[in-house]
Amino acid sequence: MDDQAHAARTMWNCLHAWWQMMPKDKRTLAAADAAIRQARTDLDFLAKLPAQASQALLKTYFRAWVNCWGGRADEPNFKARFRTVMSVDIPQGRDLNIVRVHRRWGMVNLPKIGRVRFRWTKDLPVGRRAGTDNRITGARLVKDALGWHIAFRIQTLEAEPQPHQGPDVGIDAGVNIPLALSNKDHQDHGRPPRLPDGTADRDKWLTEKEKARLLKLERQAAHRKSFHKKGEKTSRRLQHTCDQIKQLRAKATRRALDWQHHTTTYLARTYGVIVVEQLNIIRTWSSPLGAPPRSRARTSKPRPASTAPSHKRRGDARSRC
Repeated sequence: MDDQAHAARTMWNCLHAWWQMMPKDKRTLAAADAAIRQARTDLDFLAKLPAQASQALLKTYFRAWVNCWGGRADEPNFKARFRTVMSVDIPQGRDLNIVRVHRRWGMVNLPKIGRVRFRWTKDLPVGRRAGTDNRITGARLVKDALGWHIAFRIQTLEAEPQPHQGPDVGIDAGVNIPLALSNKDHQDHGRPPRLPDGTADRDKWLTEKEKARLLKLERQAAHRKSFHKKGEKTSRRLQHTCDQIKQLRAKATRRALDWQHHTTTYLARTYGVIVVEQLNIIRTWSSPLGAPPRSRARTSKPRPASTAPSHKRRGDARSRC
């Protein structure tokens, strides 16, 4: 799976370079498809990516340009190796052959990988439950700190939701209280936002034992980096220490996202209308009403020129060189 994800990222970068190199009148889907086919034929590591995934990547790239031309997004750019989420798209759902083994696990066919077992967490329209209006149309493989995950695309008919009968409430995000509601039903995660010395606690989602372990690992990494020379390959010990730090950071991120998911689900089920304050950040930095506008170009006043005679010797200017 890692090889396919790296091939997909490389294919995106090659396609973006090809798109910028070609004249505007030759930037067509047919020409791009021919270039992708030729690249998969000439380069073995690009051939590891399935053909259907390559076609889906081309459609995604062209859709990014359409959104850019419509003013809804920025221009697509190159994807970096370490800052890009590893993912592979499976646009065709007819060959997945999803089978539920028992209530916790299922099996699925992945292109160029074979039969893979996955954990069954949601009800999927397979077997008798599948139909014309309720079926799986594709999937997507995504890798994070816990490993590889699979997300299925499902086409289904949903009934039009009825108006929510819950009350209205105003909401505001803060520092000491994460979500403050107008009816005093504040949502707090129970973790102090600041340390005893008043500084912000960036590791508030970790326990005290995990914080101590993180501090120890960061000191180990700093100590081992002091022996690392520029251009040298990273040692196994330093890489192992950085991996442990990354795992702790990922654990804190998952806890924060889990709290956000549970809190937003509770608010959506409880209240019918949630009103957010329309705070104009730009106006808060403008000049007060009735005062002359302040220029942000120069923040300090110019100093008056000194009329006192200079007592510097001739050698002073040369001594500083």
